[in-house]
Amino acid sequence: MKPLAPPDSHHLNAAIGWLGLGCAADAREELEKISPACQTHADVLEVGWTLCAHEKRWADALEIAGQELKFLPGDAGGWLHRAYALRRVEDDGLPKAWAALLPAAKRFPREPVIAYNLACYACQMRQLALARTWLRCAISVGKKEAIKKMALADDDLQPLWDEIKKL
Repeated sequence: MKPLAPPDSHHLNAAIGWLGLGCAADAREELEKISPACQTHADVLEVGWTLCAHEKRWADALEIAGQELKFLPGDAGGWLHRAYALRRVEDDGLPKAWAALLPAAKRFPREPVIAYNLACYACQMRQLALARTWLRCAISVGKKEAIKKMALADDDLQPLWDEIKKL
């Protein structure tokens, strides 16, 4: 996908800056100034999703994730965003997040974040053997020390912390 051209690129950069400063309303205002033709650009969708997540507007984040899947089918981000939002938008969201992300593991076998998130979901669903399998998968395709550090700081994986420390 080609980069955005001015003035859309300026609005996107401003939105990123405002979001970095924690000024969600200003970030949203800048995103709304981006031309309709560029609203489905990968970078615009990413920042829009991040803004919704920052504001904990999970239904809107889920909608943006759907656009990511539609307009960027070869990008793992939409799959991850959809699962992340599903986990938070509805009651009983954890099994829905699991079901939504599981097909992405086959589609993107070299993406460690997908396997890592599946490990988190499995762990939270009390399927510890399955969580171990997915965590090993994440480590095998990612950077072991980075994943280990992330896992030891992630409450979702707390039941496995003693094991993770020994990796």
